[in-house]
This record gives sequence, C-alpha cells and structure tokens, in this order.
Amino acid sequence: MKAVRFSEVGGPDVLRYEDVDQPTPGAGQVRVRVAASAFNAADAGMRGGFLPIPVVLPHVPGYDVSGTVDALGEGAGGLRVGDAVIGFLPMERDGGAAEYVIAPADALVPAPTTIPLPDAAALPSVALTAWQALFDDGKLTAGQRVLINGAGGVVGKYAVALARRAGVHVVATASPRSDAAVRAAGADQIVDHTTTDLLDAVDEQVDVLLNLAPIDPDRFAALVALVRDGGKVVSTTAFMATPGDEARGVSAATVFVLPDRNRLTELVSLVDGGALQVEVTRRIPLAELPALHAEAAAGRIEGKVVVQPA
Repeated sequence: MKAVRFSEVGGPDVLRYEDVDQPTPGAGQVRVRVAASAFNAADAGMRGGFLPIPVVLPHVPGYDVSGTVDALGEGAGGLRVGDAVIGFLPMERDGGAAEYVIAPADALVPAPTTIPLPDAAALPSVALTAWQALFDDGKLTAGQRVLINGAGGVVGKYAVALARRAGVHVVATASPRSDAAVRAAGADQIVDHTTTDLLDAVDEQVDVLLNLAPIDPDRFAALVALVRDGGKVVSTTAFMATPGDEARGVSAATVFVLPDRNRLTELVSLVDGGALQVEVTRRIPLAELPALHAEAAAGRIEGKVVVQPA
C-alpha cells in the first residue's frame, strides 16, 4: 500500500511517499481503509521533533482519520467490516496518512451520515479540543460567560458553537476575515482584535478566558484581569505557561486533547443534527502531504485540510 512516513525527525523533506506493507490488525484492533486523514499542526511538531510524543520510527502521521472497516482483529467487538467510522488515533502510533491504518477498536465511532466520509476526518481532535477546553477544563455551565481569544480558527469556531449551544454567553475575538464565520457559529459579541483592545472592549468580566491563539506572555497575563474572581483561564498554547491569579482564585489550565469515545459520538450526533458544521477548506491527495508540511513550515495553514489516498 502507499503511505507517507518519516524515518528521522527533521524538516518536511524527511517525509516520503512510498510503498509499505499492508498492516494486519491484532487483538482489539481493526484495519481501516482510509477515506481521509486530517493535517494538524501537531503532525508537523512530531515530524520536526518538537513535541515530546514517543513515536516509533518510521512513523506515519495523521492521527485524525475517517474510513471504512476493512478487517477485524480478535476481540474487536462492536464493529463490522464495511462500517463507516472516524477516530482520534493514539498519537504515538502510525496514523492515517496511508491507504490503510490499524486502529484500536475503541478509538473509532460511527461516522457522520450527513457529510462526505472524507470530510469527517476533519472533526475528531479539533472538536474534542474545543469540548474539553470549555467543559472539562473550563467547567462552563449555562448562564456563564466565556471570552474566546482566537475564535476565527478551526477550534475556535467549534468552541463558539458548543458554548452557545450550552447556554453560555460568548465573547469572541476575530479579524474581519473571519468575522462572518464566527458570527454564524453563534458568538454574542465579536471584538476585532486588529483594531480594538480587548481590555477596553470587554465591559463585564467572564467566567472563563479560553486562549486559542499565539499570544505574547505579558499580554496574556494582562487579559487575566477580564476573568472574575474564582474563574478559570484555559489555553491550548502548550509551548508557554497559562497564567492565572492565585490571589483572586483564578486558576489556569493548559489543554492536552485526550481521546474520548463518548464525547466523539456526541459530537457526531451534533453534526448530523445540524448543530455543528465540519470545516474543510482543502482536500489534497496523499502524495501531496509532504508539500503541505512544507507550506505549513513556511507559514500558517488556513482552515482545515484533509488528505485523501488515491
């Protein structure tokens, strides 16, 4: 089968599109014929050796995947050959940037039925990140207020939609380019961060500040003033410390997304019910994945890109 993988850490040039042996599922595993994988910044981080995730080389990236169950290992209950599935695969194992991938059966859930199967690969880890940041780390409940800094990104739009659905008042930052999409996701107030200072624009403190964007540490610390006493600051920027305010009881948490089959199943139901929109901005063939990594190394990738085998 064809796969993209790297045998040493380094720049995008270490990625190879090559023939590899088709894998065989072991106990509790299934083989998935890949419809698509999704590109994530963490894939580039693992390839470059920047993330402390213990991958075994050679490694196939692409931990978000959609596809069809192709073969079952012993004890892989609950799934049948031919089932359409999506999953957030263990990041240290080979991923879905291939024609076939081995997945733990308990990492997979039925795919959404209202969108194309390849597009469904764009959902798992980013939507789980938004959910866990808001409700597991942020402990948000109906009637509270959240400030989402960086709402124009993929995770941000999921976060806006999920928070609004939960009855949370959403204040969001967005540029003019992403204003309409953030508004459509359900933000109650949008602050144009390119022209307006958040400290001036937010006139009522929030229960949770969720940061999803690169930010200067001093600026981040200043924004903690917008959080009420006893509130929370949650951030996905793992490369820097998340600030809090111990004197006011404002706690800090950094999100490291975790697999959660039950939550992923619920997210799929929200997609099929029309409450969540799955964003796919580009679809590329598997052979072009090394070029996408090179593009990401040269600058930010806008939106969500799914990668399809031939």
